[in-house]
Amino acid sequence: MAGLFLAFALIAVPVMHLVVPPESPLHLSTYFITLTGKILCYAIVAVAMDLIWGYGGILSLGHGLFFALGGYAFGMYLMRQIGRDGSYQSDLPDFMVFLDWPELPWFWLGSDSILWVALLVLVVPALIAFIFGYFAFRSRIKGVYFSIITQALTYASMLLFFRNETGFGGNNGFTDFKRILGFSITAPETRVVLFALSALALVATLLLARYLVTSRFGRVLTAIRDAEARVMFIGYDPLWYKLFVWTLSALLCALAGALYVPQVGIINPSEMSVANSIEIAIWVAVGGRGTLIGPVLGAFLVNLAKSWFTVSFPEYWLFFLGTLFIVATLYLPQGVIGLYARLRAGRQRPPGNPTVGAASGARPS
Repeated sequence: MAGLFLAFALIAVPVMHLVVPPESPLHLSTYFITLTGKILCYAIVAVAMDLIWGYGGILSLGHGLFFALGGYAFGMYLMRQIGRDGSYQSDLPDFMVFLDWPELPWFWLGSDSILWVALLVLVVPALIAFIFGYFAFRSRIKGVYFSIITQALTYASMLLFFRNETGFGGNNGFTDFKRILGFSITAPETRVVLFALSALALVATLLLARYLVTSRFGRVLTAIRDAEARVMFIGYDPLWYKLFVWTLSALLCALAGALYVPQVGIINPSEMSVANSIEIAIWVAVGGRGTLIGPVLGAFLVNLAKSWFTVSFPEYWLFFLGTLFIVATLYLPQGVIGLYARLRAGRQRPPGNPTVGAASGARPS
């Protein structure tokens, strides 16, 4: 399945977008490339959430923070690539000129280097996640209390990034990008490359996650999810297992955020909103927790529905989202993947009622 998906993403999509003429029904538009690339990034986040929630039993309502931090880190590089093509024709980003910043702040130094920014994308969110997770898991905070704390952390970070003096563009964030590695960011070839990188990142994330959950580490992690006290009793320390998967999940979200920003063309503090983090959990719940492929399916289903609802019935989207979450929780505890498995098992079941003999007290001779 991964090979077929990559063949489509790396061969078919570029040909259908760049080679096939626009008047052909086989042509893939720029809108399709951008929308699908964005959802591929969301799917990476969904898999990252499934690792900690579906397999680790850790429900985070703050993963939007790590996604946004990765986006902001790469957005710094994109803002530096604008150069003097901005509105004020200055070496400083436009928002800094507008706010009378005399020079770049210290944490912007080196942001014109793609290698340095790539390091920031991975290290900063992972470090924040490690520090936060260490103290939270060492204190044995879990369940709804952990969810509330992650929600508070994300909300506090959003309020911080809204402030102009933090040096991240305030409520407007970063936008009006021009180039990436010297290439026009709006060129069709650039968009196809970003789409292909998102597809590769998703497949790599799925393969890494599958390796982890089927390994000894994954078995211990699911044991901690189901009976943490028993795992401690037989000699395992849950702290380091939970801390590792938590930090890895944050790193994957940051990578998705870095791929998301150049495709969408903007990053602002609203990406850290509590609603966005809750929506990530909804993707996983709808698709099916603890399945890896289910969250990918959930991310596509929910975001495609969002794209249609916000255009056709924008005032009803939040009602639909809430209803979807309630229905998935009450009637589809294993998500769409679980529903498919039940339907498939029902079709394969032989005709007749296998419980008749048991109900009548008959026993095999």
